[in-house]
Amino acid sequence: MTPQRLQEITSRYGSLHVAVLGDFCLDRYLEIDPAREERSIETGLPVHNVLNVRAQPGGAGTILNNLAALGIGAIYPIGFAGYDGEGFELWHALEWLPGVQLTHFVRTKQRRTFTYCKPLLCGSNQPPVELNRLDSKNWTPTPALLQGLLVNGLTAVAQVANVIIVLDQVDLPETGVVTQKVLDTLGRLLDEDPSLLVLADSRRGLRGYPPAVFKMNAAELSALSGTGQELSLNEIKETAAALAQHNHRSVFVTLAERGILGATAAGEVEHVASLPVRGPIDVVGAGDAVSANLTAAMAAGANLREALELANAAASVVVHKVGTTGTATIFEIAECLLKS
Repeated sequence: MTPQRLQEITSRYGSLHVAVLGDFCLDRYLEIDPAREERSIETGLPVHNVLNVRAQPGGAGTILNNLAALGIGAIYPIGFAGYDGEGFELWHALEWLPGVQLTHFVRTKQRRTFTYCKPLLCGSNQPPVELNRLDSKNWTPTPALLQGLLVNGLTAVAQVANVIIVLDQVDLPETGVVTQKVLDTLGRLLDEDPSLLVLADSRRGLRGYPPAVFKMNAAELSALSGTGQELSLNEIKETAAALAQHNHRSVFVTLAERGILGATAAGEVEHVASLPVRGPIDVVGAGDAVSANLTAAMAAGANLREALELANAAASVVVHKVGTTGTATIFEIAECLLKS
């Protein structure tokens, strides 16, 4: 990609309106100094002394963080947080991000805030080491009233957004934002406006989703296609192309160290190899950076190859940010692309 073409695409980001529908989490990091370890008098167990606590939006919030870092003009989160301390932190973290409009982000007493608490051992002159994570989740079905509010928010935002990004982050179906009722609404919106750009990603796989742009990893593609086995690169190309033609929407497949692949409904298939590793890496958040950059690039008029190159560079930037759920700015992506 030439510098001129990069500028042409990214200069349109400020005029985009992007909705993010999904499970917003709080990523809370506890920075522990291993040199200050003590032992509890009461239990005899080791005590980890936390020297710093930092928090940021995670899950669908990571996609939103990346959109804000790209300078997207208007960003509409559609999701919920609880009336708890974590919800307070998440709300205010979202509120401070440029371009974010919280009209359809719900605070509710019926749910607790989805939280990833990540203890980090931060030794001097060494990359942070993450210890066992402490998660807070919801284990009961999302209440009908809350689902109704989410459906209303999605319907309203679809009238003004250029793009909708969907992230289903929960392990147990019907306990998060992307319930069957919400998916049915999304399908109806796509039927009413086939030109609406919707990119969907789910950690449980995309079986049963309406025909949006699908983004998944190679294992999820294998499961969706019914093969149930590891696919070669050629098999991934063939399977992704067939799925794109069946759904009449593009398909994107992240391939870890092998890069990223995309296929269009017209039969075009492109593969971009991953960029070289430049030091210690942390893969957390790389997939969400890919989602944000693919959709922003497509909405700004990038072709398949260009969108893949931008998303691949963003992932390379993010994985080199160790001990945090990182983001990639246009400057960082440009530097990465133009040096490669």
